[in-house]
Order: sequence, then structure tokens, then C-alpha cells
Amino acid sequence: MDVLWTDHGEDRRSAGEMRMTMKMPISIRQESPRGHSAIKAINDLAFKQVNEGLLIEKLRGTPDFIPGLSLVAEFEQGVIGHILFYPVKIADHGKKFITLALGPMCVHPDHQRKGVGTKLVHEGLKRAKGLGYRSVIVVEHPEYYPRFGFKEASRFEIRAPFEVPDNAFCAIELVRGELKNKSGVVEYPQPYLDAV
Repeated sequence: MDVLWTDHGEDRRSAGEMRMTMKMPISIRQESPRGHSAIKAINDLAFKQVNEGLLIEKLRGTPDFIPGLSLVAEFEQGVIGHILFYPVKIADHGKKFITLALGPMCVHPDHQRKGVGTKLVHEGLKRAKGLGYRSVIVVEHPEYYPRFGFKEASRFEIRAPFEVPDNAFCAIELVRGELKNKSGVVEYPQPYLDAV
């Protein structure tokens, strides 16, 4: 596969492209060790740097890594996308609670704007909820994630530990009311901070 890019931006698909998306036999599954090099390559190329691929490798080596929340999208037996969710803490005056950080996420350019990223996010959120997680945060493109129900994290009084535009730091409740009366600063593990 050639150069890959992130699956972000406006949905400018034509009716024909949307019909094609519905017919594409895309499967979403948990990553496997044999696909680690493909995942790294996709992320490195998608973001035009080694940070994202290295981030995934570092997170995979931590005790908190959840293999069931590192997912790949496959088409014709090839990996065309990847998404990762990782548990992080939100801390406020000694109180802490767990949420998931979404990211990184990428899709091969030949398959962008065909719903692959959307399928990855939907399936990831579904699996996260199935594993008992109750909320997710993301630092990303503000025009992309609201379609899934993400809102500015500041509405929940949740803050990032680094400078980020308010509309680019978002959160979603997988369980209604989960973030009510909870606030604080996200504690990312060092691999995330190294990649910022």
C-alpha cells in the first residue's frame, strides 16, 4: 500500500460513493501480533512522522494496554485502517476516575471518505462500552468527532494537561450522566506526552 492519511474532514461523498461504502465488505477486528508492523506503517505514513507508530508500540508495551481496543479495518485481507483506545485518568484534588483516550486513528487514502473511519469509531465505542468503560476523550479535528456525539470536554470541566483549542479537546459519555459532577485534568501516560 502507498501513502496513508488520516480519515478526517468533511463528508463530501457523493450518493454513488456512499452506496459503494455500503457494499464494501469491511471487517473490524482486534489487532493481532502479525499485524503490528502494518499498523505502525499505516500510522507513520498517515501522520507523515514516526511519532504515532512509535506511540502505539510504546503503549502496547504498558500494563494498561487493552488489545481488544486496538482495532484494525480490513478490506480484501489487507489492513486499511486502525484505531486505538487507551485508559487514562482524570484527576481533581485527589479524586481520580478512568476514561479512555481515543487515538491515534488513521485510514488508507484509497479508502478515505468511504466510512472506514466512521466504522472504526462506532465499533470502538461499542466495544469500549461493552468492556465497561463509561466515557472517552479525544484530541483531534473538531469538525470530525461531533458526529459521534463528542462535545467540548470543557462542558464537563475536563481539561488537557497541555495547550489545545477548546473545540479540539472533546469527550463523550458512553453511559448517560457519567461525566456529570466530575471534573479535572487528564493524566496521560508519558508516551502520549512525548508524541504531542
